Amino acid sequence: MKLLSNKIRLQDTVKTHVMRLKVIFVLIIILGVFISCKKETSVEKPILKDETEPTKEVVVKSVLTAKEQASMSSEEIINRLQEGNENFVNNNLTQRDHSEQRRIAAIGQYPKAIVLSCVDSRVPVEDVFDLGIGDIFVARVAGNIENKEIIGSMEFATVVAGSKVVIVLGHTACGAVKHAIDNTDAASLGLDALQDLLNEIRPVVKSKEGVIANSKDESFTNHIIHQNVKKTIADIREKSPKMKEMEQNDILKIVGAVYNMKTGEVEFL
Repeated sequence: MKLLSNKIRLQDTVKTHVMRLKVIFVLIIILGVFISCKKETSVEKPILKDETEPTKEVVVKSVLTAKEQASMSSEEIINRLQEGNENFVNNNLTQRDHSEQRRIAAIGQYPKAIVLSCVDSRVPVEDVFDLGIGDIFVARVAGNIENKEIIGSMEFATVVAGSKVVIVLGHTACGAVKHAIDNTDAASLGLDALQDLLNEIRPVVKSKEGVIANSKDESFTNHIIHQNVKKTIADIREKSPKMKEMEQNDILKIVGAVYNMKTGEVEFL
């Protein structure tokens, strides 16, 4: 009996050891899996973070300086304006801190160009070229024509303030040009000043062979819009000998452009 009792105790002991070994084995497996997962997680986290974390947009706080203005050529300025227009067309305008720009620009201004635009509210000049505070001068008058005051403003911008490009910016669907084409009699309505303005545009309104001047003809109207821009450029050169001289000496460029109301694109002539 004693032998049997010892045998039973031995078997129990063996079973107990076997169970303990099984438990230890299971714990080792669980621990191994936990450590493996932890390592994988620590490796993957930076990758996931880089892939999912949004890139912070650069916000422009500075304004154009005298040194930057002096270093740019007329061609470079025009190229930058064209690139800015691409941003506008693609709805990718530069983010700017206008409060900071306003504070810095109060000290002085060094714009790279002056743009003569129509007064049309649908042509936001700075946005059209993706520009901010201190980047350009903007003069506006219906039909983007020149007059004594506009010429004076351009001479200030170029001769005095150092701008290297003058842009005459027309646009499609221009109301002033349309009224000039249709020979609207503004004076009969008591609008003598408006009549004078339309009279400035009318010299370029010449019917093509077989084409009657009519603002409803979009192709014809766009042709006159382009011709009006070219006339304004010629008038600027005639009425400002100093700017004409600067252009001849490659210090200044006087160029024309037309803004497409439908697409937002600017066509440089």
